[in-house]
Amino acid sequence: MLRITELRLPLNHADEALRAAIVARLGLQRDADLAAFTVFKRAYDARKKTAVVLIYTVDCTLADGVDEAALLARAAGAAGGDQHLKPSPDTSYRFVGHAPADFYASGERLRPLVIGFGPCGLFAALILAQMGLKPIVLERGKVVRERTKDTWGLWRQGVLTPESNVQFGEGGAGTFSDGKLWSQISDPRHLTRKVLTEFVKAGAPDEILYVSKPHIGTFRLVSMIEKMRADIEALGGEIRFQQRVTDVLIEQGHIRGVTLASGEQLRADHVVLALGHSARDTFTMLHERGVQMEAKPFSIGYRIEHPQSVIDRARFGPNAGNPILGAADYKLVHHASNGRAVYSFCMCPGGTVVAATSEPDRVVTNGMSQYSRNERNANAGIVVGIDPQDYRQDGRSEGPVSPLDGMAFQRLWESRAYELGGGGYVAPGQLVGDFIKNQRGPRSGQAFGSVLPSYKPGVHLTDLSEPGRGSLPDYALAAIREALPAFERQIKGFSMADAVLTGVETRTSSPLRINRGRDHQSLNVRGLYPAGEGAGYAGGIMSAGVDGIEVAESLARQMLGQRAG
Repeated sequence: MLRITELRLPLNHADEALRAAIVARLGLQRDADLAAFTVFKRAYDARKKTAVVLIYTVDCTLADGVDEAALLARAAGAAGGDQHLKPSPDTSYRFVGHAPADFYASGERLRPLVIGFGPCGLFAALILAQMGLKPIVLERGKVVRERTKDTWGLWRQGVLTPESNVQFGEGGAGTFSDGKLWSQISDPRHLTRKVLTEFVKAGAPDEILYVSKPHIGTFRLVSMIEKMRADIEALGGEIRFQQRVTDVLIEQGHIRGVTLASGEQLRADHVVLALGHSARDTFTMLHERGVQMEAKPFSIGYRIEHPQSVIDRARFGPNAGNPILGAADYKLVHHASNGRAVYSFCMCPGGTVVAATSEPDRVVTNGMSQYSRNERNANAGIVVGIDPQDYRQDGRSEGPVSPLDGMAFQRLWESRAYELGGGGYVAPGQLVGDFIKNQRGPRSGQAFGSVLPSYKPGVHLTDLSEPGRGSLPDYALAAIREALPAFERQIKGFSMADAVLTGVETRTSSPLRINRGRDHQSLNVRGLYPAGEGAGYAGGIMSAGVDGIEVAESLARQMLGQRAG
């Protein structure tokens, strides 16, 4: 099989044009010489808005009698060599091993534990189950449909359930997101393909296998997660909900089990920590138990909302609204004069800003879209990078920062946002025009303009930069204020006066990293496998899923290797 990359066709090409382009690109004598083809990836180039081009990667099967080797030799012998025609890579997934049916028969071996059932824990558990290792999953939150009801309770009624919300529960934080299924991680083993394939098996549309920026959306994710849970259970795995881990048992540098909030103890020699970035109580407990961890950089900022139509016109021009292109997204970066980097984060086309706190009397924002992406507003995080020296709590300017200082820093600004919003989980907001001017414009605190914010329970217009009561550190306010007009030069309308900033976005990633080695085990606690976003090794559904796969493989090698020895 051959793979062609960078095959370019006009946006509105006829269906038969793709096959014709493949035949011509391969230099085949007859149409019949191409037995079949599949689209591996379809992207677009919209730099010329009046002439958007689709870019295909296709895998081709030649008819019997067509010399594939000769065709590749001709391509390699062309001037400079043809870098866009090569053998198709093998993207199939291969398990590192499989436990025999009697693996646990003696009763001496303990089943592995997976703590957390977000994207990382989900794929760690699935891979372990598929290898016959029958994991036990401990999830502090509820099953996804009950969790959805609790989450809506915060959004519609201002009632927070601390153990069941956007952060905690089946599916993790990724359930209430845009369902983005792409990542910039290095993926030489094509593990992202394994993630996508499992999602399609669970009910995702086939298009996620080939579109350049696949997404699913919250409603579809719910039923998919339920199907994957059923698959894990059918393979002998066990998922226990509303089971919060409160302690770990460590003996002579090796994990030996966990204690639950109920007081129950579970023995285990292999534990995957797939906590998510908001398990602050668990991070504190692990730190107190001496598990090695370190402070790491993360970002803070606001959510910004524009009419989706503004973004579509700026990105696609006359092609705005084309169903192949869908709702436009963007990715922006600005290096401010004070040395700070400001960038767009988790952009949600045609989506909503959501309340994402997991702690009482704090306001946290995030973004979410459904599969259709047909809500009126576009939203994205506009965030500023910070490092541990920015948030250290001991007042020193040198030396290591406590791994827990980032959580204290997040809590400070989340509590400030709650106060500025006036309570009831209402978020503070400001019109972009007033924010840029660094003053309360005539409408601030009085009325919104053409952009109505989507955040529920609601947005209270205020001064996000009020001296002494600002919603973010001064350096972050200054950097964002400089970045918004700069982003206008890339996307016309970005700094429109009526666009809305809603605060605050503090949980862009984990504020700490639980250190691990190349075998994915904790550096000082054998058998403990820090994984995913909460442990500092992923950012988003795809990278978390891939990390879960890799951690499961390392754990399986260790368990199955023990048996072989």
